[in-house]
Amino acid sequence: MDPDRVLEGLDPEQTQAARALRGPVCILAGAGTGKTRAITHRIAHAVAGGVVSEQQVLAVTFTARAAGEMRGRLRSLGAPKVQARTFHSAALRQLGFFWGEAVGGAKPNLIKSKVQAVARAAHSVGQQPDRTGLRDLAGEIEWSKVTQVRPSDYDKAVAKAGRQSPLPEGEVARVFEAYEELCREEHLIDFESVLELTAAMINESPKIAQRVRDQYRYFVVDEFQDVNPLQKLLLDAWLGDRDDLCVVGDPSQTIYSFTGATPDYLTGFGDRYPHATLVRLVRDYRSTPQVVRVANHVIAQAKGATSAHHLTLRAQRPDGPDPIYQEYDDEPAEATGVARKISVLLEEGVPAGEIAVLMRTNSQTAAYEQALGDQGVPFTVRGSERFFERPEIREAVHLLRGARHGAADGEDEPLVRTVRHLLAPLGLVEQAPEGRRARERWESLSALAQLAEDVAAKAGSAGGRATMAHLVDEIDMRMATEHAPGFEGVTLASLHAAKGLEWDAVFLVGLTEGMMPIIYAETDDQVEEERRLFYVGVTRAREHLVMSWSLARSPGGRKSRKPSRFLDGLRPASPSTPGRRDRRKGGVVRCRVCSDALTDAVERKLGRCLDCPSTYDEALLERLREWRRLTARDQKVPAYVIFTDATLQAIAEQEPGSVSRLSAVSGVGSVKLDRYGEAVLALVAGRDPEETVAGDGEEEDE
Repeated sequence: MDPDRVLEGLDPEQTQAARALRGPVCILAGAGTGKTRAITHRIAHAVAGGVVSEQQVLAVTFTARAAGEMRGRLRSLGAPKVQARTFHSAALRQLGFFWGEAVGGAKPNLIKSKVQAVARAAHSVGQQPDRTGLRDLAGEIEWSKVTQVRPSDYDKAVAKAGRQSPLPEGEVARVFEAYEELCREEHLIDFESVLELTAAMINESPKIAQRVRDQYRYFVVDEFQDVNPLQKLLLDAWLGDRDDLCVVGDPSQTIYSFTGATPDYLTGFGDRYPHATLVRLVRDYRSTPQVVRVANHVIAQAKGATSAHHLTLRAQRPDGPDPIYQEYDDEPAEATGVARKISVLLEEGVPAGEIAVLMRTNSQTAAYEQALGDQGVPFTVRGSERFFERPEIREAVHLLRGARHGAADGEDEPLVRTVRHLLAPLGLVEQAPEGRRARERWESLSALAQLAEDVAAKAGSAGGRATMAHLVDEIDMRMATEHAPGFEGVTLASLHAAKGLEWDAVFLVGLTEGMMPIIYAETDDQVEEERRLFYVGVTRAREHLVMSWSLARSPGGRKSRKPSRFLDGLRPASPSTPGRRDRRKGGVVRCRVCSDALTDAVERKLGRCLDCPSTYDEALLERLREWRRLTARDQKVPAYVIFTDATLQAIAEQEPGSVSRLSAVSGVGSVKLDRYGEAVLALVAGRDPEETVAGDGEEEDE
C-alpha cells in the first residue's frame, strides 16, 4: 500500500502522530479523540514505508477486545501480521515458548480462579472471610505482586502507600505467604507471576533476550497511564537499550491507582526521553459540545490542571441537548425518575443498547433494576466477569462445538431451532426468571441464541443456509477478539466497568458527597482519582447526559445529603424541583395492614409488610402469570419487563376494578397502564383479555 494513502482521512494531529515513525513518541490522547485510529495508521504507515516489517511490531493494550479491535483495523490497513496483544497474552506466549530452555520441566498451570486459590490459602491459616473479603484479599495480593512487594514487607508497603488493608496487615501477609506456598506446591502460576517470570527470563538470559529483541523491534503501548510497575519491568526487558517506543494515554483517565497503576510513566516520559516527539490529540469526535463543556469543566478543577499534560477537548460534533441536573427526595424516587426519563428516550427512538446508567458502586444497581423493570425497560448488569468466561457460556460453547462435530452434512433442522433446543437444559427457557443470577444466566444464553439468529439471517441474505459450523466459527472469532454478543437492554454498570465504552445517553446517578467522591477517599490524591472517575463517566456520553442525586436514602428520611462537589459550577445555583414532582407518590408509604412505614422496595410495591397477613385470589395470580408469560413471549422480552412478580402479587391482592385503582398499584406506571391496563382489568374481572380487546375493536368499527 502507498504510505501516503494510509494517512488519508486523518486530522492534522493524528497525521502528526502517524508521521512520527521512529520512537520515542508520546501521544497524549483525550477521550473520544481517535487514539486507536492514530496509532494503527502510524503502524500501517511505518510498515508500508518499509520502516519496519509487520512481524517486528508488538502493539500492547490492556484488554483482549481492544487488542482484537486493533488487529482488525491493522488488517484493513494492509498490516495483518502485526502482533496486537495484552501484556499478559504476550508474556504468556513468550514464557511458554522459552520455558523448556529457561526453566525446564513441566510448565505450571495457570490459575483459573484467584479467589478460590486465595480462599484455600486463607483457610489454611485459620481465616474464614466471606466472598467480599476474599475479593479484597485477592486484590491486595495482586497489588502487592504488581508493585513488587513481598509478604514480609507488606505492612511497611501499605503504610508507605497510605493504603487501607482489608484485614490487619499481619493477617493479609500470612494469607499472601500461604497463597504463594500453595502455588509452589501445586505448580500453579497467576498472571502477575507470568509477567514477573517473563521479565526475569529475558533479563537473566542474554540468549533469550537477543531472540526476543530480534523478533520485536517496534513497540506501541496503549492506555499507558494504566501501566503498573510490573508491566513496566516487562516492557523495559523487551526494549533493552532501544527507544523505538510509542506510548499513548491520558493522565485525566487514570482510575486504577488502587491496583498499582500509575500515570507517572506517562507524565515522566519526556524526562526519561528528552528527545521524544510529543503529540496532543484534543479533537473530540465522540461527544456533543454540551457534553465536552461539562468534561472540560470537571477536569479543569483537578490538581495539576495547568500542567503540560492537561488536555482541553475541542468538540467536533454538532450541538446537542443541554445536560440535565436533577435532584430527588430519596433514592427510590431517583431510580424511578431515571427509569421514566429512559422510557421517554426509548419512545423518541434511542435504542435501549445505547443507554447506560452509571454509578460509583455495584451495590447501587438494585434500585435501578427494580425501577426499570417497573417501567417495562429491558436492562443488563455489566459486571467484571468477561462474557466468554461465564460458566454457562463455557458450557454452552462446549455443547455447540460438540453439535458441530456431530452434525450430519445435511443438517435438516434450522440453526436457530437447534441452538435453542441445545441451550434449553442450561436455562434458556421461554421467559426470563426474576432472580438476578438466574436472569443474568438467561440473558447470557439469550445473547448466544440471538447470535445464532444473526448468523442465520446473514447466511440467508447471501442465498445460503447457516450451519452449526458457521455459528461456531463466529463464536471463535468473537472469543479471540473479546467481542461478546449483546443483550439488547439498558446497561447498568459501575464507573470503573464503563471505562473504554460509550453510549448515546448516559445517566450518572447517586452524585452525592460520600458516594462521589466515595467516603473512604480521604487524601487529596484519592479525591483527585474520584474526580477523574467522574470525568470518565461524563466522557462516555455521546449526546444525552443526565446527572442526578438524592437528598435522603429512604422515603421520609432526613434530607441531609449534599450534591457532589464535582458538580460545583455546573448545576444550577438553586436546586431544581422537577425531580420531586417526578415522583408518583410523595411522603412515606405505609403498610395498609399495620400502618408501619415501608422502606423495602418489595414491601412498598405490595403496600404491606412482608410478614403482615394478606389474602389474595390464587387463581387470579395464576391467570396474571400465564398472561404475562404469553405476552413476554409474543413481545420477545423477559417476563419481568411486563410486570415483576411483586407487582402481579400486589394486583392479585388489591384486585383493582378501575383504571385509577390500577394506576395506584406500585409498579404500574403510565406506560404500562397504556400498554397492559385493559388486559389486566379484564383478568381481574374474570374475562379473557383478548375477547375484551376484540370486543372494543368491533364496537369502534361500528
